[in-house]
Amino acid sequence: MPKPHGHGQMKPQNTKKTLRRILQYMEQYKGRLIIVVIAILASSLAAVAGSYFLKPLINDYIVPFIGQQNPELGGFIRMLCLMGAIYVIGLVATYAYNRIMITISTDVLRRIRVDMFTHMQALPIRYFDTHTHGELMSRYTNDTDTLREMIRGSLPQLISSAVTVVSVFIAMLLLSPILTLLVVLMLFVMIFTVSKIGAKSSFYFKKQQETVGKVNGYIEEMIEGQKVIKVFCHEDTIKRDFGELNDTLCQASTNANTFANILMPIMGNLSYIHYALTAAVGGALAVTGRLDLGTIASFLQFTRSFSMPITQVSQQFNAILMAL
Repeated sequence: MPKPHGHGQMKPQNTKKTLRRILQYMEQYKGRLIIVVIAILASSLAAVAGSYFLKPLINDYIVPFIGQQNPELGGFIRMLCLMGAIYVIGLVATYAYNRIMITISTDVLRRIRVDMFTHMQALPIRYFDTHTHGELMSRYTNDTDTLREMIRGSLPQLISSAVTVVSVFIAMLLLSPILTLLVVLMLFVMIFTVSKIGAKSSFYFKKQQETVGKVNGYIEEMIEGQKVIKVFCHEDTIKRDFGELNDTLCQASTNANTFANILMPIMGNLSYIHYALTAAVGGALAVTGRLDLGTIASFLQFTRSFSMPITQVSQQFNAILMAL
């Protein structure tokens, strides 16, 4: 069981052990999880392949068509159909792994709740005297919801983002090592930005999770003790105490969502700067004859899809830590 860590916040004693316990709940779905991994790979690689096909599409078909009166469109149409088929495969794969993970996460959470409830029946009275009802309820509601989001969304998205980043980087390296060097430089800037903002966001999301349990516990206690409150005229006192807890929750939620929401716009602007720099350098290389038009178009497409997975990796790590 996790132990209290400062202000009642719960943290796992051993992150690896905690993750292993969660994965044990998923062992019976090995067959479906293999399908999920295959589907994630297919989805990520389809997106990369679709962008890479822009190079032959432009160089072998569109550019030669310039100035022709009656160009032969057979090969061009076949290429478009091939690209369309690749994107359809990616779409089906994305739907498949998301649908399977919804089923798995729902059933895992059902079993975890059963185990929690069974374990609760064996706990001594002292445990219930030292934990509020709202805090216990928060385990079954807020905390399990966070765990469900990790199983259903964060783990698959983490794998997908990692595969996308690696495959996109390899594709860019094949297209142009010079432009890839520019990508690496921007990558360091993005990672630094994500780590700073992500750390702040993670801290306040953990504080929000902790405060929700306190607020729920306080409400539960005050509802049960209304008769005592009325008899001793403690209405003003409990209103003041609740106001302090509620303000703390509001502040933590505001800070958490502020840092979470500014991350995407900042990364978006950095990606636009990266796109503009890549276009400028690529154009200069094209003028000197060191790059062709298809390579530049394909590379620019990759730059648009490179920064998003980096941001997602940071966000998914935060979500996994919250769930653990």
